[in-house]
Amino acid sequence: MLANLKYFARHSIIYSVSNVAAKAIGVVLLPLYTKYISLSEFGILGILEVTLLIAVEFLNLGQGQSLVMLNNSQEYLGKRKSMLFSITSFSVIVCLVFILLSEALLPSISKFFSEPSEFYNYLRLCVYIISLRLLNSLFLNKVRADERSILYTGINLLKLSVSLGFAVYFVAFAKIGILGVFYSYLIAELLIFIILLPLMIPHMSVSFDKKLVLLSIRFGIPLIFGSLAMMLLNVSDRYILKLYTNYATVGLYDLGYRIAGVLNMFLIMPFTLALMPLAYQFYGKDGDKRYYTKIMTYLTFILVWAGLALSMFGKEIIKVFALNTQYWNAYHVVPIVVFSYVFFGMRIVASLGMFLTKNTKYVAYTTTAASLFNIGLNFWWIPIFGMMGAAYSTLISFVLLHFVTNYYSNKYYKIPYENSKLAMCITIGVVLYLISSQVNDFQTIVRFPVKIILVFLFPFILYVFKFYEQVELSAIQGFFLKWKNPSVWKDTFNSEMKKVIGK
Repeated sequence: MLANLKYFARHSIIYSVSNVAAKAIGVVLLPLYTKYISLSEFGILGILEVTLLIAVEFLNLGQGQSLVMLNNSQEYLGKRKSMLFSITSFSVIVCLVFILLSEALLPSISKFFSEPSEFYNYLRLCVYIISLRLLNSLFLNKVRADERSILYTGINLLKLSVSLGFAVYFVAFAKIGILGVFYSYLIAELLIFIILLPLMIPHMSVSFDKKLVLLSIRFGIPLIFGSLAMMLLNVSDRYILKLYTNYATVGLYDLGYRIAGVLNMFLIMPFTLALMPLAYQFYGKDGDKRYYTKIMTYLTFILVWAGLALSMFGKEIIKVFALNTQYWNAYHVVPIVVFSYVFFGMRIVASLGMFLTKNTKYVAYTTTAASLFNIGLNFWWIPIFGMMGAAYSTLISFVLLHFVTNYYSNKYYKIPYENSKLAMCITIGVVLYLISSQVNDFQTIVRFPVKIILVFLFPFILYVFKFYEQVELSAIQGFFLKWKNPSVWKDTFNSEMKKVIGK
């Protein structure tokens, strides 16, 4: 069991490198954006970026997750090459139709915005970014399905580096504002497509399998609604904020959301990338439920601990990276959104029962219901509480989604999660944060040490409440012994990487 969990953790760590880099680049760019882009323009950028995410999710038609399922299911091992060619061909057709329709409609659509010519340029760039990102995402899902986590990470690091370099040039030197941000995205996506396509061709056979495509669509279509609903759950508040407030408020909220999103990028996304390929492999084997149970417990522990630290120091982090003082009030939403992400991560594991038994339509049902509930709350609370209303709406919706997901997932494949331990983690984390909030107005020389002590107390308080099993305490001791000597860190790291590559 521990060996399997360690293997899972190693892949998650490798995936996390690219996500850490993505968030690190986002943080590096914040001083650039806050210096050269106004708060209102930052709000426009935030809305356009979430529109990109929604469009990619919709046009993907669930084919990325379908590819992972087909690639890693024993039933279709002999059809991997025709499967990849067929799904890729279908996605190319979708992209071409999307481009043709967009070119025809964008001149009319752009007239609905305050600056039609500017928004026409923004939206036209977005069309080609979306198309390239869709195909790149499909190819990267193939890399992920084959458990080539190092290749996956290397490609993403290259993409991020190129995007960073061009963003700095276009924004700071060419001074073309958010248009330059989209140029940097387009160049990076095009480069990655040029690299990935030759890598994918050897894994294809020119054979269009209509049956596989139809199966992939049947599996993926319910996930479209689930993915779109999840996107709306995450981003609809930006649109409603703009409806009731202004781009400056959207910019503040978006900045706070980005800081809280560190938890998503560093931990949840790499965890998700590693989870599904391995979950399908363990499904139905001896000890699979115990494996999924411990994944939920460990994930919740890590998310609460990391989220506690991020929430406590949210104000300080924003002050360091936002050069313009107009951005500083964004810190108010950070702890609320962080707490939302904890339940978002837990919900991913809770949904395993539906994915493993191929009951993906219930993923769509539950996520759509939570999204509609969230939109309703936003329309109610944003006019009253502004961006704080949006933050609390997100929190309540994610809590509800987790519990509803867990209920329906257990109807198809009941997994005995350690609910008392999960509740213990969350309760202790909330109590420690509330204690830390009492020292926010103290001098830095007092505030920082108190917060640091509270963060480090978290795992020890859990020990007092008998959170850990004996085998886990032994594993922690073994981990400490392995890494306690810095002089052998390089050899230990190389050894761990060989295990992943060799596996």
